[in-house]
Amino acid sequence: MQKLQAQDADRNGQAWNDEAYRAWINRFGTPEEAAAKIKRDPIGRLGGLADYLTDCNDQCVINLLGSHAGKALALSLLGANVTVVDISAENAAYAGKTAEALGVSLNYIVSDVLKLPIAEHKGRYDKVFMELGILHYFIDLEPLADLIEQLLKPGGTFIIQEFHPVSTKLVTTRGKRQIVFGNYFDQSLHTRSVAFTKHLDPSHQSEEREERTVYLREWTLGEIVTTFAQAGLIVSRLDEQPNMKINDIGLPKLFTLVCVKPGETNRIQRKC
Repeated sequence: MQKLQAQDADRNGQAWNDEAYRAWINRFGTPEEAAAKIKRDPIGRLGGLADYLTDCNDQCVINLLGSHAGKALALSLLGANVTVVDISAENAAYAGKTAEALGVSLNYIVSDVLKLPIAEHKGRYDKVFMELGILHYFIDLEPLADLIEQLLKPGGTFIIQEFHPVSTKLVTTRGKRQIVFGNYFDQSLHTRSVAFTKHLDPSHQSEEREERTVYLREWTLGEIVTTFAQAGLIVSRLDEQPNMKINDIGLPKLFTLVCVKPGETNRIQRKC
């Protein structure tokens, strides 16, 4: 399983290092333009995570699989000391230039998160957060959950906001009809084009590039919650957010899981 996860991470890394910088420019504009949007409304840029990432001023926060670091940079403006870990050097380059335009510091570590040197980061963070379209990159969730438990200070909080498995594994909408398309309990690996390709120019999408294909494992909600609970984290809340599209009313779109590491936070602990 570990060997397969490493092979999968290498493949995902290759995909995310293929024109991701260009895709973010198409999606968000130049780093200077992206910085202006973040500076205009940092709380708004946190989107659905804003209610869960409160009181971050002077806290140590780490964003795993942080991509272009839009939310991490918004937190930096709000006073947090933020570290991002992501496998893509192109994501890091875009994030770094955006941080420079904002005038904030950002510690961006280009690495497979499961290869993060834990001795340098153990017990350092008040909050660990992840969001949207990331858990399917892990063919085994236990190593990730164990890593997060180790990264947190006692009393620290883990927040993950992710697409709801019902919407990714089971039900889709075609026109005005809701259709069951899959097997909710399917545990097999699937291949898919890497997410950023939809933001590339059509001329760059005309050829199906093998290096832009990634391998995914889609998890049930029970598997996700159970794995983090068994890692020693206390489940504080599980919120399910509805889909607001007219034809998708009644279907869950997102879920947000909040877990706490047992113990009291000692604010005198070492800095980030």
